[in-house]
Amino acid sequence: MKKRHLGVAGFTAAAALAFSLAGCAGQEGGAANETSAVTSSSTEQSGDSASSSFAEAAALDLSSQKLADADVSTSESFSDATDGGHAIIADATSAQYSAAAVQKTGDSSGDEADFYGENASMFATNGATLDLSNIIVGSDGTHANGVFSYGSGTTVNISHSIIRTAGNCSGGLMTTGGATMNASDVTAETQGNSSAAIRSDRGGGDVNVSGGYFTTQGTGSPVIYSTADVAVEGAYLQSSSSQGVVVEGKNSVSLTGCQLIASNTSKNSDKSDYYQAVMIYQSMSGDATQGTAAFSMNGGSLTNQNGDIFFVNNTSCEIDLTGSAIVNNDASGVFLRAAAAGWGSQGSNGGKVNLRASGQVIDGDMLVDDVSALNLYLNDGSTFAGAINPTGQQGDVYVELDANSTWTLTGDSYVTSLTCVQGAINLNGHKLYVNGVEYDGESAVAGSAVDTSSSSSGATGGQPGGAPEAPGNNGGAGGNGGSTPPSKPGE
Repeated sequence: MKKRHLGVAGFTAAAALAFSLAGCAGQEGGAANETSAVTSSSTEQSGDSASSSFAEAAALDLSSQKLADADVSTSESFSDATDGGHAIIADATSAQYSAAAVQKTGDSSGDEADFYGENASMFATNGATLDLSNIIVGSDGTHANGVFSYGSGTTVNISHSIIRTAGNCSGGLMTTGGATMNASDVTAETQGNSSAAIRSDRGGGDVNVSGGYFTTQGTGSPVIYSTADVAVEGAYLQSSSSQGVVVEGKNSVSLTGCQLIASNTSKNSDKSDYYQAVMIYQSMSGDATQGTAAFSMNGGSLTNQNGDIFFVNNTSCEIDLTGSAIVNNDASGVFLRAAAAGWGSQGSNGGKVNLRASGQVIDGDMLVDDVSALNLYLNDGSTFAGAINPTGQQGDVYVELDANSTWTLTGDSYVTSLTCVQGAINLNGHKLYVNGVEYDGESAVAGSAVDTSSSSSGATGGQPGGAPEAPGNNGGAGGNGGSTPPSKPGE
């Protein structure tokens, strides 16, 4: 039986967590001054600074932010057991709920649930404002998202609350159609496949998260699946089977002072051979606008348990890293892989990347295949230990180091163009080839960036699980209903 209650205590946003973030603002590309010199003392100082920032960020532990039921006092209850129904709905109105337990059973399938909010436990639509605080939300149906904000002008504000979903295709916080989701001090845990804790789908919107604890267990369930603009500050984020973050199309994810742990161990499509912590791609399903994607990380930490750190396919993207501790516990994985996979049209579906590092430690190889491109900018005391395309020249690659940054080769490397001052590159017993010519390891040189503009390739709907078979995103979900989740992005 469904019980409705309006006008309970209003929503009060929790104060944003304050973090001391290491690192300096990044420098956009531009040729370094050939006459600049790097002294050993300045190089050592900048290297020590980056290492110190790395150590501080790596020590970050935000797991204590998880809320238990005892932390949230409830005095009201709401439930719904119908297929497609809602326990609470705000439709073209303002509503407030506080100190409430909300339970949803019942199933749905496909686009109505994943794009338009059918069967969500708590649902806001048609320009509504839904304010929530001290809420415990549970759902165990299929396509039963926890808290859903749909449509331009619709806003959900939620604080000090718990969301748990058990079924497939059931995200925690869900945003589509240009809506807004603001979350503070929220714990969201999902168990099913295709069930991101912070989830978006067709039409995207704006998602702002402060603090909190977000975990996923299922296949194809990144902690964050973005077809929106998603900004997360000071949160604990962990996936146990899938990528930590997926960005699709002309959308973004920004992490500030977060702790991200990714363990991508399961695949449910054959579109990629790789595992990764962060995947940036375009599925051509119609769920995300084509264009340049963006991922940024300022401070905080990223720990990868399996595969690569970054994988970019069938899109252009901007990656900005500032003073973050990024650790790969898989010795066979690389830091960045820009390559063709099963999305898009063969021959034009590589990854085009501008990677800007500021006060950043980068450890690991970078692989750029022959349909991909990379501009790598190392600024403000960044250090890079790794090889680029160690087996030979493939895609176009430009590397630029400012006067305080260094690159130590761990294998032979092949790039198209290079800008650096004298002494910025330590060959470390290996060879660096620039446009086929061996670099002497000493000279200051000035090169030019390569073209990283691209249009995603492939026909709309070309991915399993798109619209109507959405990219298994766990952000999006597909047109296959029932208990079988759609194929996920990334694998």
